[in-house]
Amino acid sequence: MILLELIWAFFQVGLFSIGGGYAALPQIQNIVVEKLGWLTPLEFADVLTISQMTPGPIALNAATFVGTKIAGLPGAFAATLGCVLPSIIIVLALAFFYSRYRNLKGVKGVLNGLRPAVVAMISVASLAVLLLALFSDAPPTMPLTAENIIAFVMVAVGFLVLRIFKPDPIFIIAAGGGVGVLAYYLVK
Repeated sequence: MILLELIWAFFQVGLFSIGGGYAALPQIQNIVVEKLGWLTPLEFADVLTISQMTPGPIALNAATFVGTKIAGLPGAFAATLGCVLPSIIIVLALAFFYSRYRNLKGVKGVLNGLRPAVVAMISVASLAVLLLALFSDAPPTMPLTAENIIAFVMVAVGFLVLRIFKPDPIFIIAAGGGVGVLAYYLVK
């Protein structure tokens, strides 16, 4: 019975957490701490910490950790399944309708309108991350410091290397970390 409760609890999270993993966190807390009492607030804080430290979507990691705490490995599978099941159903339904109706002018019009909107959303998020990476304050005051110059050069070189040579992005991340450590010791 607890496995079905885990599936249902995280099915609701997966279905109604529009906006990504962080948007799901208040809903997860409401269900597992306040409604069902599966975790204390302190335990939930620990789950969030662990979920942020591990690779993967935070809501999915949280579901897996909560499921493990409540019912062991079967609970982990149940909570994870509940969390991803709504996405699987929605994506399969969209894929079916897209493959069936993709040639309709209305569908083409919707997709043509969505593409620039998605690019705009990604661009705004990318610009915010870029400004934080370069200036590490919000709103950016754009002081000309050694750290900002190094950050700008790293962004430019990383961009060029990715565009020209197309290496594995892990290489860029590792190189950026190495240059960051070196720059820290040279500048400080």
